[in-house]
Amino acid sequence: MKRLESLDILRGFDLFMLTAFGPVLYAFSATGKYGWLEPVLRQCSHARWQGFYVWDMIMPLFMFMAGVSIPFAFGKYREENRSNAKIYLRILKRVLVLWVLGMVCQGNLLDFDIHTLKLYTNTLQSIAVGYLFASIFFLNTKPRTQIGIAAFLLLAYWALMTFVKIGPYGGGDFTRDGNLCEIIDRKVLGIWRHYASMGEDGTVVFSNGYRYTWILSSLNFVATTMTGVFAGMVLKDKERTQKNKMLTLLVAGAAMIVAALVWNIQLPIIKIIWTSSMVLLTSGIAFLLLDLFYFIVDYKGWKKGLEWLKVYGTNSILAYMLAEVSFSCIFDPVLGGLEKYVGAGWYRFIIETCYVVLCFFVLRYLNKHKIYLRA
Repeated sequence: MKRLESLDILRGFDLFMLTAFGPVLYAFSATGKYGWLEPVLRQCSHARWQGFYVWDMIMPLFMFMAGVSIPFAFGKYREENRSNAKIYLRILKRVLVLWVLGMVCQGNLLDFDIHTLKLYTNTLQSIAVGYLFASIFFLNTKPRTQIGIAAFLLLAYWALMTFVKIGPYGGGDFTRDGNLCEIIDRKVLGIWRHYASMGEDGTVVFSNGYRYTWILSSLNFVATTMTGVFAGMVLKDKERTQKNKMLTLLVAGAAMIVAALVWNIQLPIIKIIWTSSMVLLTSGIAFLLLDLFYFIVDYKGWKKGLEWLKVYGTNSILAYMLAEVSFSCIFDPVLGGLEKYVGAGWYRFIIETCYVVLCFFVLRYLNKHKIYLRA
C-alpha cells in the first residue's frame, strides 16, 4: 500500500519542533530581553502540573503516530487471520530496541552499575509499552473490542486513581505529592527511578523536583497508542472516500476534546502522570492535526514546502536520539573564539543553531541514501 505521506510529514513536524525549533528559540531568548517572546516561550514549555501547554502535545503526538502506523504495518496479518511468529518477533525486537535506546538517552546504561541504572523513565520506553500492547490487540481482536479495551484502560486508570488509597496517597488526591501514581512508582521502581539515589542509611531518596510517573501511567500509554490505531484504521479503510475519512477524523477528534474538558472537572488534565482526561485531549488534538495534514498533503497535494519535514519524519527515532547527543566537542573548539566578541548569549545561540543545522544535514543525507534507524 502507498505510504501515507501526511503521517511522515506530521511526524517530521513533531520532531522538528522538539529537536530544532524549541532549542533554537530558547537559545535566542537568552540573548536579550524580548517581551513579545514570553507567550511563545510559555507555550514551548511543559505545564508544571495541572493544565496544558502546546509543548505537552509533543510526546503524546509521537506516541499517537506510532499507533497510526500499526494498521499499515500489520494490516495484512489481521486481514488474513493468521498467526505468524515472525511478526511477534518483529514486535518484540522493536520494543527491546526502543527500551535500550531509552536507557541510553538517560545516560546511565554504560555505567554497568545497578544503582545508577534507570529502568523505565523515557519517552521511547513509553512508546515501546504502548506499541507492544496496541500491536497485540490489533492483531488478535476486532475494532469494536479494541475500542472497548481502550475505554476500559481509561476507566481503570480513573477508578484506581479515584478510589484506591495506599497510606496517605491516592483516594482521589491528584496533587504532586499525594497521587497514587507517585507512590506506585516509588514502590515498584525504587532506586531505578529517575533522580533516585541511595541514602547513607541505605534507604532510597527520591527527588523533590521529579514527578513524572510510568507504572500506572502505562495503562494510558497503551490507550494513547490505541487511539492512533483507530485513526490509522480510518485512513487505511479502502471503502471510505477521502472526504469521509477527513470528516470521521474531525468528528472523532472534536468529540474527544469535549469529553476531555468535561472529565477535567473531576479528573484533571495532568500530562506528568498521564491522566485519562489528558489522553482524550491530546488524542483529540492529534486526530485534528492528522486530519489537517491529510487534507493538505494527501487530499490537496499541497506538499511542496513541507517535504523537507520528511527528513525528520522518516528517521524519527534517530532524530530523537541526536537531540540527546552533545556536539560541543566539535563546535566549541572551532567557534570558541567568537564568545568574547558576541557575548555568551549569542555564542550559545550560534552553537545551538550550528548543531541543529548539522543534525538536519545528517538526517537529510541518510534520507537521501535511504538509511534509516529502524527499531
